[in-house]
Amino acid sequence: MTGDRPTASSAQPSGPDVLPPGQRRVVGWPVSHYGPVPRFRPERWDLKVFGATRRTEPYGWTWDEVTALARVTVVADLHCAQGTTSTGHEWFGIPTGTILRLAPPAPDVTHVMAWAEYGFSANMRLSDFTAPTTLLATHRGGEPLTAEHGSPLRLVVPHLYGYKSVKWLRGIEYLTADRPGFWEERGYHHIGDVWTGKRYSYEDDDGDATLLRR
Repeated sequence: MTGDRPTASSAQPSGPDVLPPGQRRVVGWPVSHYGPVPRFRPERWDLKVFGATRRTEPYGWTWDEVTALARVTVVADLHCAQGTTSTGHEWFGIPTGTILRLAPPAPDVTHVMAWAEYGFSANMRLSDFTAPTTLLATHRGGEPLTAEHGSPLRLVVPHLYGYKSVKWLRGIEYLTADRPGFWEERGYHHIGDVWTGKRYSYEDDDGDATLLRR
C-alpha cells in the first residue's frame, strides 16, 4: 500500500495546553458549515467506497451494517482553519483501518477523496486517512452526533484543519493522484496540516508542491 511515506508536517509539540500556530481555544463546540443541513433517512442511507479499489468494484454498506462494525474512542481536538480550536472531544466511531480492511485500495492509491451530502468533498493523502486518530465518527461525548455537527457519520481527521473532517459522510474515493476537493478548489491548502499553520494554497513552498504532485 502506498501513501505511507513521511509527510511534510512538522512534529506535533507535546503537552495538553499546546495549540497549533495561529489557533485560539474556544469554549464549547461552535457550528461551522457551508450550505443546508441534510435530512437523515436511514432507509435510504448508505456508505460507498469506490475509485481505485483492489477489486476494481465499489463497496457499500447500509446504515445498519455500518453501525454493526466495531468502534473505538479517540480523544482529540478540532481545529478550524479560521483560527479556533475546541479541545478534548471524545469521538466514538469506526477506525479507518476497518474500512481499508473491508474495502482494500489498489496498490498505487496515494490519496483519498471524502464525499458528503450535496457533493461536498475533501481530499487528503492516504497516510492522513490511515492515521491512528482518524475515524468515521457516529458519537461525540457519549451522545450521537447532532445534525449540525455531521450526523449520522462524520470523518474526523484531528491533525488536519476542520475542513478535512467532512460532515455527513457518504463516500470514500480512492485516488492514484491528488485532486482538489470543495474548499481546496476555493484556495484552501491541499494538505491542511494544523502544525505547519498553512491554511491556504498560496502558502505552498516547493516541498509542498512536490508532495501535491505525487
